[in-house]
Amino acid sequence: MAEHLASIFGTEKDRVNCPFYFKIGACRHGDRCSRLHNRPTISPTLLLSNMYQRPDMITPGVDPQGQPLDPTKIQAHFEDFYEDIFEELDKFGEMESLNVCDNLADHMIGNVYVLFKEEDQAAAALKALQGRFYSGRPIIADFSPVTDFREATCRQYEEDNCNRGGYCNFMHVKQISRELRRKLFGRYRRSYRRGSRSRSRSRSISPRRKRERGDVRERGGDRDRHGNGKRSSDRSERHDRDGGGRRRHGGSPRRSRSPVVREGSEERRARIEQWNKERDEGV
Repeated sequence: MAEHLASIFGTEKDRVNCPFYFKIGACRHGDRCSRLHNRPTISPTLLLSNMYQRPDMITPGVDPQGQPLDPTKIQAHFEDFYEDIFEELDKFGEMESLNVCDNLADHMIGNVYVLFKEEDQAAAALKALQGRFYSGRPIIADFSPVTDFREATCRQYEEDNCNRGGYCNFMHVKQISRELRRKLFGRYRRSYRRGSRSRSRSRSISPRRKRERGDVRERGGDRDRHGNGKRSSDRSERHDRDGGGRRRHGGSPRRSRSPVVREGSEERRARIEQWNKERDEGV
């Protein structure tokens, strides 16, 4: 039973917990939802509800006076807001992602999701944002259960074919330019490079490693002096050989056995008589 409940947690089959709040951190029913909204007590993700006020809030592409808006000006307005929020939240730690919803439904419009690298950074940011205002409106911040935005974003919107438009229940993440992304998030890559260089410079070689390196240099010097690292005697032996592998006449002499001189029959008889005589005298 417990395994079954764990397998359906946060899905449509879960009749107790709200799947939309679990995936998106927001639900169109709000507090009137028939399922539970399990609000996390700690999370690396913060939700700033309805924070971004787009210039075409009433009708997309049209200002409140009914005049059409230039899309480039709408994008410039959004990127100014994005950079402003990024610079403020960057004071509390490194961010892995900062997403702003382009949805039009009341529970998602202007929502800002910020995913910090560490939970304590998100907690510090949440504490600092309490009671603050942005553009004359109070900032409503809270921890969010969303840590994987791949499950929260609308795939059809990313492919530019979502038929629900701005009232889709999944996140339509508004994109920023590559130049702005490189400017903001590129600082983390540069800090990583500086940190790695400083760590490599600060590494000290232990005395044991120094001795080992010295031994390697000495062995390397021997290899330089004697060719491929073999002993000099092997090399001299190789030089003593000619192209066919035979030794030259001037090579090192081998040991030669002394020739055996065979005795004649008379000499053998005389030696035997001498042995017999010495034996008789001894007796």
